Amino acid sequence: MRENSWLSYTEEDDKNVEVLAQEYKEFLSKCKTERECTQYFIKEAESHGYQDLNKLIAQGNRLKAGDKVYFINRDKNIFLAVIGANPIADGFSVVGAHIDSPRLDLKPNPLYEDTSLAYLKTHYYGGIKKYQWVTIPLAIHGVIALKDGTNVEVRIGEEGDDTTFVITDLLPHMARKQMEKKLSEGIEGEDLNLLIGSIPFDDDKVNEKVKLNIMKILNEKYGIIEKDFISAELEIVPAFKANSIGFDRSMVGGYGQDDRVCAYTSLQAILETEKPEKTAICLLVDKEEIGSIGNTGMESRMFETFLGELLRLHKEDTDINVMNRCLALSRMLSADVDGAYDPIYASASEKRNASFFGMGVGLNKYTGARGKSGANDANAEYVASLRKLFDDNKVRFQISELGKVDEGGGGTIAYILANKGLNVIDCGTPVLSMHSPYEVSSKFDVYMSYKAYKVFFE
Repeated sequence: MRENSWLSYTEEDDKNVEVLAQEYKEFLSKCKTERECTQYFIKEAESHGYQDLNKLIAQGNRLKAGDKVYFINRDKNIFLAVIGANPIADGFSVVGAHIDSPRLDLKPNPLYEDTSLAYLKTHYYGGIKKYQWVTIPLAIHGVIALKDGTNVEVRIGEEGDDTTFVITDLLPHMARKQMEKKLSEGIEGEDLNLLIGSIPFDDDKVNEKVKLNIMKILNEKYGIIEKDFISAELEIVPAFKANSIGFDRSMVGGYGQDDRVCAYTSLQAILETEKPEKTAICLLVDKEEIGSIGNTGMESRMFETFLGELLRLHKEDTDINVMNRCLALSRMLSADVDGAYDPIYASASEKRNASFFGMGVGLNKYTGARGKSGANDANAEYVASLRKLFDDNKVRFQISELGKVDEGGGGTIAYILANKGLNVIDCGTPVLSMHSPYEVSSKFDVYMSYKAYKVFFE
């Protein structure tokens, strides 16, 4: 029977939990986009002796046991590896997480004015409850790519008394018709428009004076014109900072914990891995929230490209049969969060097979939906090997599934790697209010996720 594990921990363990949680909160507050996460991970990797694989390729260098390398794909995902004592072709250990999170993206032609108010139009990314994104402080993060080849970085709404933005909602006094709608229809996607200004430009010869004043401000600060929005990647994210939650400070609240809690803990785990027997690989990828497609998602062939370069620089055969054999001999933890049991919404879960706060990292043998459609469904022998590994190393874990059979379901990157032949299981931190602008995790479970990934690499 599962038990709350806080009481079984020592004073030293409690200290480790809190230290990791504090560093994790700082990461969450700083990194709210894939590009920001990737830049953070590069700095962390280089400070731990990792080298850029592309530079090693250009220099004609070779890899040997103990070498640490990273590979960047279009500034939106990063692969890290510690070369093991055994040949890479004999298989590797990989932990893979995603660094994209549900959010609002600006449309290509976003700026408009209506009755002396200026707005930016958005298109939501990933699975959100649209009503959760109104009347909260929002920030703008991202890049604007100019025709001259330079990128303008944008980060507004995070520092000190910096301005923030908001999507308005209808007051209850006038919202009778709105409140009679289904919850999913109360806020329409086309109404998620960001309020950005109300002061007009002082010129009677122009129309849309407020819009023009906004462009004047943006031009002075960033050197852009309205057409530059066409080649921009600007994300609207909550402006909150991550904080401890509860009188006992036992939890973390913050945006983007799906799946940055697993990305952060898997990164920390590989940074502390020095001389593994099998090559250790950490995948931190993009686009999971919209199906893992695209050239920065797990469905792309960039991982095979990375693996092929590791084999080549390690003086190993890169033949396709060798690659396929290597994948088939490898094992993976798909590091993605699980929906924690919420007693307020107990009817959505089957209690015997749910994950609970404070009881450790969650293992999902299968995800998918209804009749396991789209699931990986890890084999029994692989699950047994992980049970032994975690028990031998005092890693608290729990087995769960995402919701009741006919109500729950979801997907991760697990099936994509399983299709390539790897042994894979989902293994991640239970989270409350998943996909909301402010998710909640247990500090204990965050620590257990880190510990699980670390012993897996070693």
